[in-house]
Amino acid sequence: MTANRLPALFIGHGSPMTVISDVPERRTWQRLGQVLPRPRAILVVSAHWETNGKTHVTAGPAPRTIHDFRGFPPELFAMQYPAPGSDELVGRIVELLGADRVQPDDSWGFDHGAWGVMQPIFPAADIPMVEMSLDRSLDGDAHVALGAALAPLRDEGVLLVGSGNVIHNLALWRQHAGTQPDWALQFRERINCAMVAGDHAALTRFAADDHAAGAAINSAEHYLPLLYVRGARLPGDGVGLFNDTLDGALSMTSYLIGNTALLTQLD
Repeated sequence: MTANRLPALFIGHGSPMTVISDVPERRTWQRLGQVLPRPRAILVVSAHWETNGKTHVTAGPAPRTIHDFRGFPPELFAMQYPAPGSDELVGRIVELLGADRVQPDDSWGFDHGAWGVMQPIFPAADIPMVEMSLDRSLDGDAHVALGAALAPLRDEGVLLVGSGNVIHNLALWRQHAGTQPDWALQFRERINCAMVAGDHAALTRFAADDHAAGAAINSAEHYLPLLYVRGARLPGDGVGLFNDTLDGALSMTSYLIGNTALLTQLD
């Protein structure tokens, strides 16, 4: 592992309210921003941007802040995250993934999957940032492969972040909020073990009768960013957990790939 290699992060982002609430998960994000090496740029794979046929990336010097939610307090809608874009990073992504796979896109911006976690971590919004979509025409193995192709960015000063949730089923969450169902606890443990072990198949291949996986992954968009972080794991990288909390059918479980000693500084 090179001395200057940045970690890769999967962050369970949960409700938009987390960004304005004094909760343990947000406090951990804030502390994370204090202990991480400062990146020269950030790439966020967000659960909240789905495309079909190509992977899109935000283009332009100043992507807009998107408030892709409703029914929340006005202070959330007032929040802005004016981080600059990075055409240089977009060009490097195109180089790594191939021009036939990537579409620079100036119509999108930073949705709450991106700014909702980066604002507590780097509140100054002064680090160039690019958001990447989920191409829903791809299977799980292909998402892992994209993460592996992006791994060189970690040695180039780029912080790679997947933003979603290991367990995300809002319909079941409404039924089970405040509890920890057995199926959710078991699924969380399976995925935690698979991430630590680097068990690719356990993260991407689920039996048709795997009811826990069906309930946890549900529509899949919140799970898929995890696969990019798994793909970006390089030889010598450790895997550490943080914010490993569960409320009903929503987990905040998060992972750091790389220098796991950083996590000892979060307490």
